[in-house]
Amino acid sequence: MENNKYKVELKLKKGRKTFKLILILFMIILIIQMAIFSAYVFKTKGNIAEAAIDMATDVVGKQEIIFCLLLGISEDINSNLTDTIILAGYNPNIQKAFLLSIPRDTFIKTNVKNINSYNKINSVYQKGTDNILKKVEEITNLKIENYVVVNNKILKDLVDSIGGVEFDVPMDMNYDDKTQNLHIHLKKGLQRLDGDKAEQLVRFRHNNNGTTYLASYGDNDYGRMRTQREFIKEMTSQIICLNNIPKIREIASAIFNNLKTNMLLKNILAYIPYGLEFDVSNLKMEQLPGKSKLINDIWFFEYNKKETKETIGMLLEYIEYYK
Repeated sequence: MENNKYKVELKLKKGRKTFKLILILFMIILIIQMAIFSAYVFKTKGNIAEAAIDMATDVVGKQEIIFCLLLGISEDINSNLTDTIILAGYNPNIQKAFLLSIPRDTFIKTNVKNINSYNKINSVYQKGTDNILKKVEEITNLKIENYVVVNNKILKDLVDSIGGVEFDVPMDMNYDDKTQNLHIHLKKGLQRLDGDKAEQLVRFRHNNNGTTYLASYGDNDYGRMRTQREFIKEMTSQIICLNNIPKIREIASAIFNNLKTNMLLKNILAYIPYGLEFDVSNLKMEQLPGKSKLINDIWFFEYNKKETKETIGMLLEYIEYYK
């Protein structure tokens, strides 16, 4: 009996020693981390938020150039058509990125026989994300491994999570579509847009009376794509600022509750420290070159292969990507 009691006491003593060793090790690690972080704080002249970002970036290390297809889907459209198609490229190591808008009416058939509206790129999403990814790869001659599909609710939630976005609306917008329950009523000029008004802005093409953007801006779909790119740029600049760090939970919730992606969470997290330091003035924005064309009484966008190759080459050179 006494022998068993001795064994129990011995085990307890060993357990306490192990716990003490773990506690000491934890304290050493904590002290080292605090010392390293203090050095970063000193380097940033006392800016704790900036120090945290710099430290996270150094820990994560260098990341590769990434290409991602951004697809916007409207919840009130039952046919699963992509309302927005944008190819994004980002080099985190030199902090340069680009956005290339692809018109949703882009013609994707190789010949003009048996043409119908399903020969537009925005209908390919109905056959799966991999199919539209493949089509964009064919157009751009780029290997695109990543995609992000978002519904229109993400824009509203994201804008509201940061208290709205200041944006210079390029023209008076008045459009109503009862079938989609879409009502757009915005005044021209600089203003703070909430989520609902932001959605109105990016979906506008023309007014009820048929008037649209000025030709110099880009009429109809071209104007809408330009507005979408400009708004994304402005929204990004207002999200990526140290003032929004306390709102990170709301921002993350708005994003992850409204998107579908093939990117692993660990890969997304690896780019976040870089993204927080990104300067939107380093974001180049272009549109797929081409022109509208009437084929079999249906309007399409026919992209120019030669000019597309030149545009892609220019964008890749900008982010210093060399195949």
